[in-house]
Amino acid sequence: MLRFILKRSAFMLLMLAGLLAITFTISHVAPGDPARLAAGPNATEAMVQTIRAEYGMDEPVLTQFGRYLGGVLHGDLGRSITTTRPVFQDLLRYFPATLELVSFAILLSIVGGVTLGTIAAATQNRWPDHLIRLLSTSGVAFPMFSLGLLLKYMFAQHMEWLPLGGRLDMLAIPPDTITGFYTIDSLLHGDFETFASALSYMILPALALAFPALASIIRVNRAEMLEVLRQDYIVAARAHGVAPWRVIAKYALRNAMLPTLAMIGLRFGWMLGGTVLIESVFDWPGIGLYAVQATMNSDFQPIMGVTLVLGASFMLINFVIDIIYGMLDPRVRHQG
Repeated sequence: MLRFILKRSAFMLLMLAGLLAITFTISHVAPGDPARLAAGPNATEAMVQTIRAEYGMDEPVLTQFGRYLGGVLHGDLGRSITTTRPVFQDLLRYFPATLELVSFAILLSIVGGVTLGTIAAATQNRWPDHLIRLLSTSGVAFPMFSLGLLLKYMFAQHMEWLPLGGRLDMLAIPPDTITGFYTIDSLLHGDFETFASALSYMILPALALAFPALASIIRVNRAEMLEVLRQDYIVAARAHGVAPWRVIAKYALRNAMLPTLAMIGLRFGWMLGGTVLIESVFDWPGIGLYAVQATMNSDFQPIMGVTLVLGASFMLINFVIDIIYGMLDPRVRHQG
């Protein structure tokens, strides 16, 4: 098991290094001059050159990358030209909002996906199965950005049931930070009014993020459940008169969860990337919106910082799932 963990750790570090190199290259060959944007339209060439020198933009590209990589190893992700703050400080400020949104969305997709996938398998070729399969097909086919706009129009603008965007009501006071999650922190302080406000602002963006993942989990869970339900031990349990719900909950579902677990890991990383779109639609103040604003300003350091955090988070989640998968299925350890 230790060898399996070490190999996965080494692979994760190599992937992060490659991700940094690719992001650095793309951000530096893209059009736009961050120094000129930061200096303003009326700045002289001398002022622009001063900003370039201050942020090291006048050095050769390889020198810039080496300096950046050395800074990353020491926890220094550079300084944002747009906010003038260290990128690490900005990420600490914005990442909890993104993580709260993604955590709520993945929870919705897991609970809903596993439940609906199990129901679909248990009622194969009957009307619940057909409805659930239609739902899963629409979730895979419907673009997340369009879904976000549709939800926002229907439930915020047209019906006015939920707020248009943001993270908290303008008149509400954010709770003192414990976890960085407004919903959890407000509950820990006993502030149920703030909790209700934070939850209402999170529902629409979380649904837009969760729906495609929900569809994928339904499809995988249903397929695995159908395979497990054909196994001899399930047939034997039914023949011995074991209650159908007990056969599904105690025997079939547990064995069908391994491939579903792998899908959950992939979808968590996909959701992290999807926050760039969803946070823009709902004006959610996380690192997705932060990355969009940095891209519009050709602000390289935040772009690379966000990419590093999202990539590291995705790899860490999949690393943990690989470990759990290896513990549950010894064949994976031997292959790894």
